Amino acid sequence: MSIQTPIVGEKVVPEADFLASYLEQLALIERLHRLLLDVIKDEFERLGLLDINAVQALLLFNVGENEVTAGELKTRGYYQGSNVSYNLKKLVEAGYMHHQRCEIDRRAVRVRLTQRGREIRSVVADLFRRHAETMLSRGIFEGATLEEVNADLRRLERFWTEQIRYIY
Repeated sequence: MSIQTPIVGEKVVPEADFLASYLEQLALIERLHRLLLDVIKDEFERLGLLDINAVQALLLFNVGENEVTAGELKTRGYYQGSNVSYNLKKLVEAGYMHHQRCEIDRRAVRVRLTQRGREIRSVVADLFRRHAETMLSRGIFEGATLEEVNADLRRLERFWTEQIRYIY
């Protein structure tokens, strides 16, 4: 199927169906991210873990066993928030992360999970494992279909990255 892009005046207009699907995809991505945070929040409330929020728990999950700087959290895609420093400070204060100044660049701070942080990461990993098992058992995703969705989302990620870096 080729996407027709008629030219109106000087502007290229995407096919109406494609544009509508793209806008639906954007809304779904936004809603899914919020729902993911709600799912994590509900799990933590169920377990009585009330001193950490879902964004912080997801950050711990994504850092894992790595040792990174705050800047690397964003550039490596571990964390997609504007308040990285705030959340890192809170995680250090709560004992979920260690931090220390880099030997080479004293301005940079490297962070890694403490034992307590690894326990939270394990809770999130277990939640995701249970979700995967349930989705498989219920046939919510077929293996190839999920791989295709992931491939499409990676292409969208590359496209958006290009838009940021190389404004067309």
